[in-house]
Amino acid sequence: MRALFSGSTPSDDDAVRESLLIIDDPRFEDHRARDTHPERPERLAAARAGLEVLPGVARRSLEFGDARPEEIERVHRPGYAHALDEALAHGWGHLDPDTFFSPGSRQATWLAAGAAARLGEQLVRSPGERALALLRPPGHHARPGTPMGFCLVNNVAVAAAAARAAGAARVAIVDWDVHHGNGTQEIFQEDPSVLFVSLHQSPFYPGTGAATEIGTGAGRGTTVNVPFGAGTGDEAYGAAFREVVLPRLRAFAPEVVFVSAGFDAHARDPLAQLELQSSLFGAMTTALDDLCGDVPLALLLEGGYDLQALADSVRSCVDALTGRERPALPEGEVPAAARTAIERTLAAHAPQD
Repeated sequence: MRALFSGSTPSDDDAVRESLLIIDDPRFEDHRARDTHPERPERLAAARAGLEVLPGVARRSLEFGDARPEEIERVHRPGYAHALDEALAHGWGHLDPDTFFSPGSRQATWLAAGAAARLGEQLVRSPGERALALLRPPGHHARPGTPMGFCLVNNVAVAAAAARAAGAARVAIVDWDVHHGNGTQEIFQEDPSVLFVSLHQSPFYPGTGAATEIGTGAGRGTTVNVPFGAGTGDEAYGAAFREVVLPRLRAFAPEVVFVSAGFDAHARDPLAQLELQSSLFGAMTTALDDLCGDVPLALLLEGGYDLQALADSVRSCVDALTGRERPALPEGEVPAAARTAIERTLAAHAPQD
């Protein structure tokens, strides 16, 4: 595998990829609330709309089935899979005030986790792979011992653990969902082989993700949080990527990179108060794609609750992954509050005397 982040850029001949790995299944739609809920099956139709126009790009698929209990329990506590299975057998209900389940939730959850596990394994044996996984239910809030915040099983953590089990020495997860990925952080906070980097709104649900949360024990320094206040826009995210995200990835040199790709930081999203535009998600994807080179890169769907914003943002990411459009990170003036947030993160990770 080529050295990570060598600084090379795609030539004109290879700038457009011939294929993209897409993970999707109509059974992911069978997880649904009895009443109105923002995390609804229509989100997948919106995300698929972002894939409608891919001229000259073949869509490849990956065979997957239900996750095995041991694949789930690499990242969740022993007995978690059985306990969740029993809870979901009741048909309709809630695991917490936000986290519903329905008669189709068990199948959707186990399939999504199984897809994540197969994806993690596939990436390890596929240099240069680029993938998009349209998974439901989302996962990044699911903690080691409990579902939380619309999430039942932590899909991106399952994928990362599967990649590690398949031979990847170091794995990175970039989480740009508007909500801090507290479950993912908690799962890996003591693990020096997994870098977790999150950009999110704060103060906001779930109340974690301060810049000073940098990991514990052997994992100290491998958790990186950039918490932004309401109203933060593209310029601040561009600066955070250039000054925090990309340098941390370079230094860590992961062999596989995953993105917890939530699109609820979009200005149109009804559940949050950030001001990102669809093109910014494409710019972040472009930056990661350029940096990764032959290192595999996969985006796994998390949040995003305005359907048009979700479709447009997925399209922007797909355009970047396939080389159709590759927007640069914005370089405009960064507001003072956002600049302070970035500086706090840098200070938290500064070498100690």
